[in-house]
Amino acid sequence: MPGIDECLLEAMTLPGARGAAVVDWTSGLALGAVGEPSCGDHETTAARTAELARTAAEHIAFAAPGGSGRGSDGGEFAGEPETGGGEPVEDLIVTTRDGYHLLRFVGQVFDGGLLVHLWLDRDDGNLALARIRLRHLSERLVLG
Repeated sequence: MPGIDECLLEAMTLPGARGAAVVDWTSGLALGAVGEPSCGDHETTAARTAELARTAAEHIAFAAPGGSGRGSDGGEFAGEPETGGGEPVEDLIVTTRDGYHLLRFVGQVFDGGLLVHLWLDRDDGNLALARIRLRHLSERLVLG
């Protein structure tokens, strides 16, 4: 099972990969990063990625069918990628003029606080392949 560094290096073997990071989306900290940062530096990129992930994970619009859009305490979600008690948000894709940003939430092994962010070149990247490979990587990721 790969650790963070191995996971990131494997992600960078994907066609069109420009940068990758493992981010604690509750704090906005990068636990590891390789390649180019998409905005300024890796720390800034991680913080902005985490903000986007929190917004999507906590938003009622993405609640599972039958979900209330509320956390177990009746309040808004408190940092879990759980939508209304149903299935968690699996990934996010943001398309820009020159690339794709794929954010893959790492499963419950780490209490839902991590994601893998992969930045792909739009001309050379294969979004379908990246989603499949990132899913497999995130399932095997082990903190080391």
